[in-house]
Amino acid sequence: MTAPSIVRQLHASLASHAPDQLITVLQEAGYAAGEGLFKAFTAVNSPTDLDADMLADALSEFFTSGGWGTVALTPVGTGALALDSSDWAEAEPGTAQSPMCFFSAGMLADFLGRLSDETVAVMEVECRSRGDERCRFLSATPGVLERVYNEMTAGRTYADALGA
Repeated sequence: MTAPSIVRQLHASLASHAPDQLITVLQEAGYAAGEGLFKAFTAVNSPTDLDADMLADALSEFFTSGGWGTVALTPVGTGALALDSSDWAEAEPGTAQSPMCFFSAGMLADFLGRLSDETVAVMEVECRSRGDERCRFLSATPGVLERVYNEMTAGRTYADALGA
């Protein structure tokens, strides 16, 4: 069983047995998984030797070979990086009303923070689980994503909040 399939089973079990704890448990488990993911990535890639284009390719190959899905990196507005995937493994297309890749958001926050050697937050703003064409994870400083979240709850889009 691969890590992504384990995450989907964890989703299902938490939804059945502890739905009120689902988000917290998945995010915390994701954060915990970030270190191992980073070690696996750096075992085959030296982040200091990768420029932005090479990093995007290396990350796409890494996540694809790990069963997570293909990814593309794109700067979004001021101060954010989007990680996009049209086949992200945690998503279960058309099953939710809001983004549901909580494990991935935690995992990516820890992983990308280690990769950049900075504190990074990750928020999923598009999700195949709610019928979007892709899963889109925004990565930025916690302050930037807090502002984006607040703007989105006030009815603006994440692109508008980032000045994209």
